[in-house]
Amino acid sequence: MLELRLATLGSRVLAILLDLTIQLTALVLLLLGLAGVSAATSASLPGWVAAVIVTFLVFLVIFGYPAILETLWNGKTVGKRVLGIRVVTTEGAPIRFRHAAIRSALMLVDFFIPPGGLVACISVLVTRDDQRLGDLAAGTIVVHERTANPSAAPVWFPAPWGYEPYTATLDVAALDAEDYELVRSYLLRANTLTPGARIQIAGRLARPIGRLVHQLPPPGMPDELFLACVAAAYQQRSRSLASPLPSPSEPSPSLPAPVLVPDVAPTPAPGDAGDGGFAPPR
Repeated sequence: MLELRLATLGSRVLAILLDLTIQLTALVLLLLGLAGVSAATSASLPGWVAAVIVTFLVFLVIFGYPAILETLWNGKTVGKRVLGIRVVTTEGAPIRFRHAAIRSALMLVDFFIPPGGLVACISVLVTRDDQRLGDLAAGTIVVHERTANPSAAPVWFPAPWGYEPYTATLDVAALDAEDYELVRSYLLRANTLTPGARIQIAGRLARPIGRLVHQLPPPGMPDELFLACVAAAYQQRSRSLASPLPSPSEPSPSLPAPVLVPDVAPTPAPGDAGDGGFAPPR
């Protein structure tokens, strides 16, 4: 999960209760407003029209509220914002409307099958990443907002040995701090992942990051090595713009040795075999 800390069940329950309070209040006000407009105009709506309007309002408030807010508000509703939690993809990226819509649709199963919320609680307790059914279907998790902690300390990523010229060609102007944070988190946690997850996550990160820098990993270059070059280029650009990043002289953990994709033969690193560095190009 890189550097993301999963939200606790208690914080999620409190956030849901706060959101439900807001939703029910909004629904009651809308229905009272509809009744008031109907009474003021002395116009009695046909039964089927009234039923359609009420159904639409219920759908909008119950299912539209979380889907719209989570899409526009970086994975947060009012309740989640108050409790300091948000929804992200399992890779740690911001969610899109399809993720929010799937989560919202599965609320029908998670929360509205009697007794309400039991299905969601059981799912959260038995899944490794504390996911309710909506999260499992959408490929999302609920995490605490990032706060300042020792794991967020500045780390210097030098250009991988032998790839300095290639790193200098990367145009990272389109990368923002959140994009860099995803790359940074992966590089610092790569050694803790299984080889399969390491390759898969590196590939999922390398493609969108490559589109931002207008350059996908060259043939034969492991995705992890490409991400290390991007991190180095981003820091070099930030230093040139006087951003408060650590200097190369400051001690930082060595980058993990990349896991090479199949059919790519590993290249021996310079010096000791155990120095954990990236392999130079031939």
